[in-house]
Amino acid sequence: MFVLLAALAIAAAPSLRAADYPDHAVKVIVPFPPGGATDIVGRILVQKLSERLGMQFFIENIGGAGGNIGMTEAARAPHDGYTILLSSSSIVVNTSLYKALPFDVEKDFIPVTKAGASPNSWEVNAEFPAKTMKELIDAMKASPGKYSVASPGNGTTPSLAIEMLKQAFGLSFVTVPFAGGGPMAQSLLGGFTPISCNAISTTVALSKSGKVRALALTSKQHLETLPGVPTLDELGIKGQESETMAGVFVPTGTPQPIVDLLQKEIAAIVHLLDVKTRLLDVATIPDGDSSADFAAYVKTEIAKWKRVIEVGKIDRI
Repeated sequence: MFVLLAALAIAAAPSLRAADYPDHAVKVIVPFPPGGATDIVGRILVQKLSERLGMQFFIENIGGAGGNIGMTEAARAPHDGYTILLSSSSIVVNTSLYKALPFDVEKDFIPVTKAGASPNSWEVNAEFPAKTMKELIDAMKASPGKYSVASPGNGTTPSLAIEMLKQAFGLSFVTVPFAGGGPMAQSLLGGFTPISCNAISTTVALSKSGKVRALALTSKQHLETLPGVPTLDELGIKGQESETMAGVFVPTGTPQPIVDLLQKEIAAIVHLLDVKTRLLDVATIPDGDSSADFAAYVKTEIAKWKRVIEVGKIDRI
C-alpha cells in the first residue's frame, strides 16, 4: 500500500508543479551575447511574462560556439519549466553545420512556439547600379566571379540564403563572412562589399534612410515597416524562403500543462499592440504558432538547411 501511494505521489508531482507554475523565478537562456536580435526579443518577452504570470522571468546570456554552449546548458537543465531556451535559427542550422553536437534538437527539446522571425534581405549599397533583384541577378550572371556578397557570418541563415540563391541560378561570386551583422553593415554602407544578404533587423534603419537599398525580402510575408520592399516569392523567385527566428523551447520532459501555458501566454504577448509595435521596430514579424505547428516547422527547417549545406559542399565545423 505504501509503495502504491508513493508511486501515485511521484506520478502526480509534475501536474502539481504545473498547477502552481511559476512559484519562483524562471530563467530564459539566450545563447548569444546581449544586444542581438534574439536578445532584444527575449527582453520584451520576459518583461511581459513577469507581468502576466506574477513571477520574475529573467534573461541569462550564454554565448559561444554559434549558440551551442547555451543550447547545451538548456538541454541539460531540469525539465520543470524553470529553464526556457530562446534560440535563433542556429538551433535548426547547427545540427547539420557541426560535425557533432552535445545535444539532439528533436530529442532533447520540446518546441513551444515561434515568438517571431526577422526576414533576411538582399541589399546593395546606395551607389550600386542594380535597382531590382532581377538586375542584381543579371549583373552577377553576366560577370561570374566579379562581385562579392557580404554575410553576417558562416552558418547564419543569411549565409545559407546566399548559398541557396547561388545554387538556384548557378551564380559565381565571392561570399565574404563577417563577425556579425554590425561589421557587415558597415562594410555594406562603405561600399567595400556592395552586396549583402542579412537579417533585415540589422539594416532596417539604413534601408529606411536610403543609405542602403533593400531589393527583396526572403520571407513570403511583407514587413509592415518596409511596405515597398517585395518578397522573392512575389518576384517569381520561388523556394528561397529564409528567416532568423526567435524560437521558444523547453527541455524534453517538461510537464505538458507548463508547455501549454507558455505557448498560450507568449502567443498572446507577441500580438499585444505595444509588443507588436516594438517587434516590428526591430523588423521581427510576430508569430505565436501552436507547439505542434512549431515542431513541424523545426523539422522542416532542419531538413532544408541540411540539404543546402550538403548540396553546397559547405565544410562542417
